[in-house]
Amino acid sequence: MQTEVTRLLGIEYPIIQGGMAWVAEYHLAAGVSEAGGLGLIGAASAPADWVRDQVRKAKELTDKPFGVNIMLMSPYADEVAKVIVEEGVKVVTTGAGNPEKYMKMWKEAGVKVIPVVASVALAKRMERCGADALVAEGCEAGGHIGELTTMALVPSVAAAVSIPVIAAGGIADGHGLAAALALGASGVAMGTRFVCVDECPISDNHRQWVINHTEKDTVLCQKTIGSMMRVSKNNASLLANEIENRGLRTGKGPMDILKEQMPVITGQKTRVAFQDGNVDSAIFCAGMGMGLVHDVVPVKVLLDRMVKEAEETINSIKASF
Repeated sequence: MQTEVTRLLGIEYPIIQGGMAWVAEYHLAAGVSEAGGLGLIGAASAPADWVRDQVRKAKELTDKPFGVNIMLMSPYADEVAKVIVEEGVKVVTTGAGNPEKYMKMWKEAGVKVIPVVASVALAKRMERCGADALVAEGCEAGGHIGELTTMALVPSVAAAVSIPVIAAGGIADGHGLAAALALGASGVAMGTRFVCVDECPISDNHRQWVINHTEKDTVLCQKTIGSMMRVSKNNASLLANEIENRGLRTGKGPMDILKEQMPVITGQKTRVAFQDGNVDSAIFCAGMGMGLVHDVVPVKVLLDRMVKEAEETINSIKASF
């Protein structure tokens, strides 16, 4: 299946794996790229040396294009941005901030830059500053999100820019891929679906939690303090929301609320939980596409199945007219 995105990135399928914090490590990124998609290493709030090591390990497993996702609010963002160039990474996706100050360096090094956007205004700005493509991410997605749904955001962004658009948010199968293409996107990005593949370095308990739950089992955290994110509905996220609501009732400011939440929502706690299998001890990002995840399979099986399903869906629609 060839689209503007596959031609831009030199990949077989227009499917990009999200840069999920503490999940999108080199095993998964290399596996997705080997299977025909674009794998991403999630830099999260990790230091530059960790990212460099991950990139080098991924290169040992695949000679196909893969990328790095940078969370721009990370204290290590400047150093990680340089690692991208120094290690010859082909693609970078960005979130949680504005990548403009790195654009010149990346473009001179031939890096394809794909910011994640949640509004038409930001999409236009990223195109003006040199982005090669955009991920238009609806609020059905896990992690930090905006307010628009995928259905509303994707066609609006696709109509507003001339660079390829990748749809994200609530997509987990071939039907979602076909729908994204119909909305004007040239590919999809998925996070939650890639939790349930053999190559994902996460506990079996977390995989089973995703399979056993539905689109109703996510919650929004930090809605009132400027950093809204969609996460799994577990003991940790319910506690985080209880702290936020109590803080609002007692007149606390956003920073005081965040300070009280940090022991619950810290990424390091999530990283430990992913390894020890405790699904209630820390928050973990999960999108509403969770209700479409029913099995754990090798990533190659997932991607082949998705593309076949998308093609069958498109052909069925054509035949009905």
